[in-house]
Amino acid sequence: MLEFPEFPGGPHSFELAMKFCYGINFQIMTANIAGLRCAADFLEMTEDYREDNLVSRTEAFLDEVVCQSLEKSVEVLTSCESLGPMAEEVGIVKKCVEAIAMNACKEQLVSGLSRLECDDRSSEFKGGCLDWWVEDLSSLGIESYQRVIRAMGGLGIRPDSIIMSLMHYGQNSLKGAGRGQIWSLSRMKPDRGFGDRDQRKVVETLVTLMPSDKNSSVPLSFLFGLLRMAIMVDADVSCRLELERRISFRLEMVSLDDLLIPSVRPGDSLFDIDTVHRILVNYLQRMEEEEENVANSEYESDMLNSPGHGSLLKVGRLIDAYLAEIAPDPYLSLQKFSAMIEILPDYARVIDDALYRAVDIYLKAHPLTEHECKKLCKFIDCQKLSQEACNHAAQNDRLPLQMTVRVLYFEQLRLKTAFSGSSGDGFFSQKMSSGIPSAPMSPRDNYASLRRENRELKLEISRMRVRLSELEKEQRVMKQGMMDKAGNGKTLLNSISRGFGRIGIFGTQSSRKRQKPGRKSRSRRHSVS
Repeated sequence: MLEFPEFPGGPHSFELAMKFCYGINFQIMTANIAGLRCAADFLEMTEDYREDNLVSRTEAFLDEVVCQSLEKSVEVLTSCESLGPMAEEVGIVKKCVEAIAMNACKEQLVSGLSRLECDDRSSEFKGGCLDWWVEDLSSLGIESYQRVIRAMGGLGIRPDSIIMSLMHYGQNSLKGAGRGQIWSLSRMKPDRGFGDRDQRKVVETLVTLMPSDKNSSVPLSFLFGLLRMAIMVDADVSCRLELERRISFRLEMVSLDDLLIPSVRPGDSLFDIDTVHRILVNYLQRMEEEEENVANSEYESDMLNSPGHGSLLKVGRLIDAYLAEIAPDPYLSLQKFSAMIEILPDYARVIDDALYRAVDIYLKAHPLTEHECKKLCKFIDCQKLSQEACNHAAQNDRLPLQMTVRVLYFEQLRLKTAFSGSSGDGFFSQKMSSGIPSAPMSPRDNYASLRRENRELKLEISRMRVRLSELEKEQRVMKQGMMDKAGNGKTLLNSISRGFGRIGIFGTQSSRKRQKPGRKSRSRRHSVS
């Protein structure tokens, strides 16, 4: 009995090859073409021994049937994954990869628009609208899929179509992914029965296949889903850093729920603070680079009026909300909490109310020493607290005494300047006096100083507007109260005047009764009215 343990395609391919040799009819199909082509090469069934031999017959079927259809090319490429290196040596894999990419490119050129529709005003894709080939590619192994996507990119397939294919492949390959809810926290468990598709390999490959085109926008939900999975399966550091970098480019569009990444390290805090910290560092570095580009440009513009400053304010509000969300975590160290606070520049917060709330929540959940409490509270600018926050801070026993005194002092100064009509000019003049250069500076340093002064001006104006709105609100309340009191006093005066009128009419008969009886009559008439 002959045995061929390494025969490509197994007994079925060997049987078909023997049928061909003995002239027995059989049908060549996409299901058996890959194994049959490898068997023909293994048995050296070439034109050297017979015309129209099995090698030429299988090659003709690949060129005329398989490569003309994307679906059939995907089916044959999938079957090649079980044939080992033989399928690569005979050129089946290369042919199928090129055929898939070419057919997808033809479809794009012919139709002009694929079935994928993307709302131009949104970075998120509409689910349920896929390119017709996206579903077929999900059956490929990760290595074959990688080759196909790279070939598509080389032929000019739209980045948005490639992104949608990556999303669909990830949702099918990485368990816990759905269109409406991508990787919910309750389902973040790797699928151990995944077989050859190692999840770590899938995550790392999907990240490397993402288009580098700045105009292409990968949905944030997909990026955070991959990031959570990369952390869970302990993907390569470069993979996680790339995901963090991509997220940092659109940090102002991130929601609070996206940042609540669970920590997988034992004994650590409930949430992955380090990852969020690195994302924020990347974002701030990019902002600094943009500022340097503005400083080096010939036509300089005000940074505070640029979209970059508005983005920074949004990120500031997002981080303050994030701090309030993670503050109750009993395992959150003071060092990590403080690092998240101090990394943001002062001009990222117009009002410190949200920061004060986060610090107060942390003080409730963590018993700190007096020194640690002072160290944490120093990040709060008492001059940037609203009236409501100042009232709360003045009665907060968890705050150190020095901060309570500062809050009361600045509140007293506010009231004093408000009633004197200066509206905070004292603060303003004190702050801006420190920004005057005392020595000659280079043009670049001078521009940096002016930009810093403009930033302080902008923030001071914003605080003055907030304070002015608070004073106007208080004025309306006081005015309404005075009007209510005035209304009651007017009613009383009208009643008294009507009483005097009645006394005059009925008291003309006897002038002597205007002394003592008059008082009695007046009180009686007033009570009647």
